[in-house]
Amino acid sequence: MNFENQLALITGGSSGIGLALAKKLAESGADVWILARDSARLESACQEVSAVRRSELQRVGVISADVSDYTKTAKALEAFTASNRIPDLLINAAGVAKPGCFQDMEVSDFHWMMEVNYFGTVHVTRALVPAMIKRRSGHIINISSIAGFLGVYGYSAYGPSKFAVRGFSDVLRSELREYGIRVSVVFPPDTQTPQLEYENQFKPPILKKLDEANTVMTPESVADSILKNAARGRYIITPGFDSTLFYHASNLLGNLTYTLMDFMVAQARRSLNASNHNRKQ
Repeated sequence: MNFENQLALITGGSSGIGLALAKKLAESGADVWILARDSARLESACQEVSAVRRSELQRVGVISADVSDYTKTAKALEAFTASNRIPDLLINAAGVAKPGCFQDMEVSDFHWMMEVNYFGTVHVTRALVPAMIKRRSGHIINISSIAGFLGVYGYSAYGPSKFAVRGFSDVLRSELREYGIRVSVVFPPDTQTPQLEYENQFKPPILKKLDEANTVMTPESVADSILKNAARGRYIITPGFDSTLFYHASNLLGNLTYTLMDFMVAQARRSLNASNHNRKQ
């Protein structure tokens, strides 16, 4: 992976996959800026990234902004590019998730996830793409999810926001090719991050049962997969076995994918019912 002397901007870079990507890029010789809301976490993350730089000449910095607010985000990015340059690599990793059965979710939850996950990706990209077009180069990597191509039980709010990221990326890939700008979209599986720990407290029992069959990846493994495949110019990136299997199955099997998902949910429900029955005896 050769990212030496490139300038990377990573949203959601203060933790999880975003932070892992920032550190990998710093190790590869890139200048790295991370964008997130929490100033204290940003500064802590900045120190972690700085500590693994290949050279002290590499620059590492932070941008404090809420990607769901376009006006403030665009202003912050305008100041950033005025002091630096247009990023060679933009990674949209900022995201939030709160699972739950549809009837138990608040309408505000749907708006929150769409504002951060989808519109946050749109806002940052819209602020930077005109200059990338003028320069005629760049690489945009958008982080979706397995739930961005497969309807996963318990993610009626999160899933659609990540489906939207996939649709947005599909159109960007087509439109920006003529300007020399590459686009990649990533579908990570469950990854051991603070976000996953937050999600676990809200997961309905059936989703928890389904999760027992999942392999949870480390942020570092996901970041490795993303950067290796991005360096090869891949558009679709599916880190890990689970993501790759489900992505190809959903494309090859068509409607049979829904039959498989229904079977898995039914199995999980039967297992839960059996466990509850045994506890009552």
